[in-house]
Amino acid sequence: MKNDRYQRKNVRLKYYDYSQEGFYFITICGQNRVKYFGEIIDGRFVANETAHMIKKIWLQMPLRFPFISHHEYVLMPNHFHAIVEIKNATNISVGDIIGAFKSLTTNAYIKGVKENNWISFEKRLWQRNYYEHIIRNEASYMKLSEYIQNNPSKWKEDMFFM
Repeated sequence: MKNDRYQRKNVRLKYYDYSQEGFYFITICGQNRVKYFGEIIDGRFVANETAHMIKKIWLQMPLRFPFISHHEYVLMPNHFHAIVEIKNATNISVGDIIGAFKSLTTNAYIKGVKENNWISFEKRLWQRNYYEHIIRNEASYMKLSEYIQNNPSKWKEDMFFM
């Protein structure tokens, strides 16, 4: 008999091919929603060294995956939102891209903990999963772009605010 208490719910669409061309809205949360990446002051995100490292890695992701391009993104104190576009269908999925990003940033963060006394983390830097939303039309794209742009000014109302 399986113990349903420990089964992980799959949040992806069962038959959707996440390697196909299109736009995807992504949210990745820091483990336990710890504020590793900076602070919001007067409605603006004030980045720390960690945030600069994460931004640099995010902006370099198209070098690793030349079939993607970045659109809006924002780093918040304890999470990250982005719109990523897959321009040519491949066998590499959104999950593969996010997995690589999380791995690269975690390894760089561990180095920062050792060399720069960054806040250490328990077990992992990022939560195990991530949220994605398939952007299917221009209205959805515009709404999500606006959400990303306004996220710092709405920090106190944010579901990730702690």
